[in-house]
Amino acid sequence: MSTSHGPDSRHPTERGLPEGPRPAEQGLPEGPRREARERALSLLYESELKREPVADVIGSLRPGPDPFVVELLQGTEKHLSRIDALVSSAAVGWEIDRMPVIDRSLLRLGTYELLETPETPVAVIIDEAVELAKRYSTEQSGGFVNGVLSTIARNVRPAPDATGEGPGEHTQRSEEAPEAIASQDDSEQSG
Repeated sequence: MSTSHGPDSRHPTERGLPEGPRPAEQGLPEGPRREARERALSLLYESELKREPVADVIGSLRPGPDPFVVELLQGTEKHLSRIDALVSSAAVGWEIDRMPVIDRSLLRLGTYELLETPETPVAVIIDEAVELAKRYSTEQSGGFVNGVLSTIARNVRPAPDATGEGPGEHTQRSEEAPEAIASQDDSEQSG
């Protein structure tokens, strides 16, 4: 497996992205949302490589994809400016256009879910994006996706305050940056 974090222009099926969902074959828990996220990743990847709008990619499918897949794709496209601003802010040192297509697509889908699906726990969104990154991208992508989405989650879904009020949930912390975690812990304790 490559250790570089560069883009891969192969078609999703050449990278291992399925034409249809196959989570059980990979030892992943089965579920309609997991399958929908995997399919949405494949279609967003296709849209970007073909430089076609999501609506055209969706429209070419017979039968059409699951409604949750359509929601993820259309929502990501609708909120793309805000999503890309959040990803760019959280991915320090990375220009969004220079990220691998799979990583960028996962970050966009995950950010959309963090913004627009408050009923979905933060941990579920991040865990599933990390698993897909580990499966379809580079060795470092799981940690990268985890760190970026965790940062975004802290900004868009703040933790509940001391009274228990607030929409937030616990988020994962990236194992890739222990210095950042330690300095954050120090600042939380002193504040």
